[in-house]
Amino acid sequence: MRKQAATRQTDVLDVLRQNDRPLTAYAILNQLKQSEPGLAAPTIYRTLEALTQQGRAHKLESIKAFVPCRCDHNASVPVLAVCEDCGIVEEHDGAPILPNLKALAEKSAFQAKRHIVEIHGRCKTCAA
Repeated sequence: MRKQAATRQTDVLDVLRQNDRPLTAYAILNQLKQSEPGLAAPTIYRTLEALTQQGRAHKLESIKAFVPCRCDHNASVPVLAVCEDCGIVEEHDGAPILPNLKALAEKSAFQAKRHIVEIHGRCKTCAA
């Protein structure tokens, strides 16, 4: 039996929320395959694409992994701070930098569809 898209999205978000580190699509697939052995990668990729378009999950482009959205980004930009030691991702509201990002894009008539800022370094715990 095929699951409805909304149910599938809930399943994927639940997996993301249960982990404190970013997950690849295949890591999500492996967790969901425990209860759904016939599940295939294209289903997970479609679900993740929908979730990112809805702003309910974020793709960390640099490491090709996903995290659930933990902030409200209606008129903002997520700023994701990725610890390169422990892998934890902190999400921050980038509202103060959104005008600057828009201005940079407008200089070259670039039409941005979405904004995601990644900062890589060490978290407070790992830097101590």
